[in-house]
Amino acid sequence: MSSENGQRDGGAQGAPPEQLALIRESVRRAKAPRAKPRTWRGAALAGNLPVARVLVDKGVLHLDRYFDYAVPEELDADAQPGVRVRVRFGAGRHRVREGRREGGGLIDGFLVERLAESDYSGPLAALAQVVSPERVLSEELLGLARAVADRYAGSLADVLQLAVPPRNARAEKRPSPDPLPPPPAPAPGPWERYEQGPAFLESLATGGAPRAVWNALPGPLWSEELARAVAATLASGRGALVVVPDGRAVARVDAALTELLGRGRHAVLTADAGPEKRYAQWLAVRRGSVRAVVGTRAAMFAPVRDLGLVAVWDDGDDSHSEQHAPQPHAREVLLLRAAQDKCGFLLGGWSCTVEAAQLVDTGWARPLVATRERVRAAAPLVRTVGDQDLARDEAARAARLPTLAWQAVREGLRHGPVLVQVPRRGYVPRMACAACRAPARCRHCSGPLEARGADDLRCGWCGREESGWHCPECGGFRLRAQVVGARRTAEELGRAFPAVPVRTSGREQVLDTVPGAPALVVSTPGAEPVAEGGYAAALLLDGWAMLGRPDLRAGEDALRRWIAAAALVRPQSAGGTVVVVAEPTLRPVQALVRWDPVGHAVRELAERGELGFPPVSRMASVSGPGPAVAAFLRAVALPPSAEVLGPVPLPVTPAGRPRRPGAPPPGEEWERALIRVPPGTGAALAGALKAAQAARTARGGDEPVWVRIDPPDIG
Repeated sequence: MSSENGQRDGGAQGAPPEQLALIRESVRRAKAPRAKPRTWRGAALAGNLPVARVLVDKGVLHLDRYFDYAVPEELDADAQPGVRVRVRFGAGRHRVREGRREGGGLIDGFLVERLAESDYSGPLAALAQVVSPERVLSEELLGLARAVADRYAGSLADVLQLAVPPRNARAEKRPSPDPLPPPPAPAPGPWERYEQGPAFLESLATGGAPRAVWNALPGPLWSEELARAVAATLASGRGALVVVPDGRAVARVDAALTELLGRGRHAVLTADAGPEKRYAQWLAVRRGSVRAVVGTRAAMFAPVRDLGLVAVWDDGDDSHSEQHAPQPHAREVLLLRAAQDKCGFLLGGWSCTVEAAQLVDTGWARPLVATRERVRAAAPLVRTVGDQDLARDEAARAARLPTLAWQAVREGLRHGPVLVQVPRRGYVPRMACAACRAPARCRHCSGPLEARGADDLRCGWCGREESGWHCPECGGFRLRAQVVGARRTAEELGRAFPAVPVRTSGREQVLDTVPGAPALVVSTPGAEPVAEGGYAAALLLDGWAMLGRPDLRAGEDALRRWIAAAALVRPQSAGGTVVVVAEPTLRPVQALVRWDPVGHAVRELAERGELGFPPVSRMASVSGPGPAVAAFLRAVALPPSAEVLGPVPLPVTPAGRPRRPGAPPPGEEWERALIRVPPGTGAALAGALKAAQAARTARGGDEPVWVRIDPPDIG
């Protein structure tokens, strides 16, 4: 020992005193044992409010309730409502010592409230640890999470996993900046293009809570308009929250807010940000340092203080639907927040969903639109190419592109880039009338008809066979499958225009912007880059591939994607032209030609009301192996007005291919049943499904059964 000590001392003689002090301190810290969570056996309890009500991080439905724990005196100061805690969970009544329950595994949770006494008559386990004194769960956020869990038949713990990001110690130790004073109210700017635009901003700036459905004019000014709405809300001393579909849209709104307000007044919350950065931004919002938030659906639960405005852009985009349980939609969460906080609400987009039209139809929100003269001045010229035109077109049969499209491309390339939208692969065909192209639907439930064999025509919702179908529109008896899949147009266009560069934007690589020089930009829907100065022309190819999807929202979604691409094209006065390859007589195509997405949504809403489709009715899907779904439907106590459609087999997901939301695991054969209820009974349906699922999980069912409220893809 003496020789070793001597060697150690000799080796450190040359080191400076500061370095020796650091080494000794590091050794001292390394030898100190880390404190482990204790069961606090025999420890004194807190003198005031010795009971802590805790929400444990268990997502199973039969444990969707609070549990009471004793608060040790040593944790009294830090164990405040809203902090993260760790508790022992799973010990039975027989594991009691000195009046305290012991054992069980350590699990995370949130301390909800402190009580003087517990309703539980047995012995209480003690809090094992207060993870952090940071109060991350406010009363408002807890109430919102509970409302979302009840709305979607889910558990509160699952919702809080979406609402509160994981803890990062380094971010938590750093103080947040001091809040800035409210900015001055902004000028209306581009909001003057809308009839009620300036009045909407003025209401926000003076502390009002206006609710509007905004049909934005085509062009790049939508991000600036959102930024001005946020600035008007901040001017009133309140906070604002904006949810957009993807990171590209976040970057545009972020840049607009920075240009209008400067840095430090808003936070950006996205799921793809690093854990430390995201948590630091979230804490700045929670602490009140920042009053404005922009982000993707990960930001829909952002704890903005004194919320004055919630806004969502392009609510029809699939990205707004959360894929983790209980799968809430950002639009519905923000509607709950607007009702809970009594704040302003803004739902905007170039197009208009049926849900947005319903908000206006019920009087809950007011329309925020421009005059028809301004719409015509801002929109490009839209031309159509139907089946009859393609049949007479020799160029279309040879090169699979109509002559009108070639002419539009050739003329557009003289003045700038040309956008070519090609539908994604993998759309499933459905049946339609061969004469008038009206979708073929079931006579019992109005679900889509599918041809699974030469003589096997069945409903995709209720599974009933259809033998004597005829078209209610034209009386025809012949059916046809809609056009499916995307054409390989990039190579054909490259050969036709060899001197022009061809750029692609899709799943593998999504471009954000492209230069204003002549080029061909081939993109899938939703991945269209923004061109400097706008596109000179756009081709919307294979319209049947989107209109022929086996989904209730096929027409609405096709129109939304077409308008999103056409909005990037220059106005008609600047030579902007859009060519859509689809039957001109169809309702979505006519709405695009007139640039009237609101009228299309209003007509869709009226039709769905007559047929009992969502969103007029509420619907839930129950999917899983056939025996498990049948047992679940027998056990659930549905409202008397509920109607069960099906169950019907789901398409088997091939191995090695990505699984769509709601689809069975690869290779497994599942069935799905749809449950439809009239307006006003959606809460009763969600409660019944949640109770049945909780009873099933408590019994330990082996086979999975998935329950989803308001599924976006019902067929």
